[in-house]
Amino acid sequence: MKKFLYENGLSILLLVITLLTLSGQLVVGWHEFNNELSDYGRAPLTFGAYLSSGHCIEAVFENWESEFLQMGLYVLLTVSLRQKGSSESKSLDKDEEVDREPSPTRKGAPWPVRKGGWVLTLYKNSLSLAFFLLFGLSFFLHAIGGVKQYNAEQVLMGKPEHLSLWQFLGTSEFWFQSLQNWQSEFLSVLSIVVLSIFLRQKGSPESKPVDAPNSETGE
Repeated sequence: MKKFLYENGLSILLLVITLLTLSGQLVVGWHEFNNELSDYGRAPLTFGAYLSSGHCIEAVFENWESEFLQMGLYVLLTVSLRQKGSSESKSLDKDEEVDREPSPTRKGAPWPVRKGGWVLTLYKNSLSLAFFLLFGLSFFLHAIGGVKQYNAEQVLMGKPEHLSLWQFLGTSEFWFQSLQNWQSEFLSVLSIVVLSIFLRQKGSPESKPVDAPNSETGE
């Protein structure tokens, strides 16, 4: 168990933090939505009913959507683009290990590498594809939750207008929700790319060595 925790400590801690913060969001979101229902003289929802509400679905997936978009684009952009001095960039003047062609004879090579053909082609791009698939799913669920919440708000206000999913995708409200999250994610990536040129964190793989010159590119 000690070895398992040591070898997987980063993912375990991040998973715990994610679950704790998600749980907190769900609980406070539930209370917030019930406060809104109370303002309109409606009965509160149980926690189980809240989990399937548009308020909950929209809040969760509009954030997840931006995270997966950010990571998918970042993975692809770092294949060909460089930033002098950044620990997040590949070297400016030489190929790196990640650029070499996969060898099926390499010890411990994954099954797709040994299989070759279209399986290998897919595997060579599987990281970015996974992020974009997760982005697409989150985008779709954000839209579902958003239109459900929009129509619920219309009912609370006694308005007859109800939108379909496709109509909601064309509203400024949906794109305001998406773009405010997207821009914050790209700003955070820009921050680590640029700040890692000049600043250091001893022991972190996201930083250059403390005594490395600012012009040194890569980790």
